[in-house]
Amino acid sequence: MKILKEPWLQEKLIKINETVNLKGFVDIHLHTSPDVKPRICNDLEAAQQASDQGMQAVVIKSHAEPTSARAKIAEDISSMDVFGGVCLNNSVGGLNPLAVDAAAKMGGKFVWLPTISFSDMEIDFKEGIYKKALEEILQIISQNDMVLATGHLKPHIIFSILDDARSHGVKRIVINHPLTSVVGATIDEQKEMARYAFLEHCFVACMPLHDYLSPDKVAEAIEGTGYKRCIMATDFGQKHNPYPINGFKLFINSMMERGVTQKQINTMCSKNPKDLLY
Repeated sequence: MKILKEPWLQEKLIKINETVNLKGFVDIHLHTSPDVKPRICNDLEAAQQASDQGMQAVVIKSHAEPTSARAKIAEDISSMDVFGGVCLNNSVGGLNPLAVDAAAKMGGKFVWLPTISFSDMEIDFKEGIYKKALEEILQIISQNDMVLATGHLKPHIIFSILDDARSHGVKRIVINHPLTSVVGATIDEQKEMARYAFLEHCFVACMPLHDYLSPDKVAEAIEGTGYKRCIMATDFGQKHNPYPINGFKLFINSMMERGVTQKQINTMCSKNPKDLLY
């Protein structure tokens, strides 16, 4: 298996492999093929690579189609826990309760609110046009004990969703990559969100072809909100980025270089995602 394209990263990863152990860890944000965008590995490869590292589980996500059934196939073959769900973009009918109900019946665990389609829907979100559909979706999530993920929603909309989710009895909530430009939550906003949800920090935000965010900012956010309410994930799978398991190791090493302890890493990469999923 090719490790990384960049020689200096490959050299660094060889050293990290000796110190970073992924056993029992969970990555709640992977993008795999088949997909409309080029991916570095498919569902089965991602699951098998994670299984080989002793990881507990992975979550596969697609912006374009449900991954509930795909996750089940990958789980059966890899003999590790693989979760999927549905992302409510235009390709599945947007905020479509029927798509959520189908995902639930197929064993889907995650319901991601709009990501790549959010810019098309933002005004309607602000005007409350989706209120009835959202209520139906939140009810299905609650009844099936699924995870509500906030996708690319902006902070003011996220806070409204959090209020509605609590009123419908939704217990499992994660704020996707709050530091990225598509979300843009301040530390104070993240602190408030953390009262009701886990904050997911993804290493993809630090990559050159993405936000190119300094890892210092991630470490500062973890310290500011408290590691007990944070989850580390990769959001990897893009062809131009490392394999997800390698990205996970690089992320962990990057945080430890900035003073994050092994205990905190274990909480954010194992305990917290397991609390969210199980």
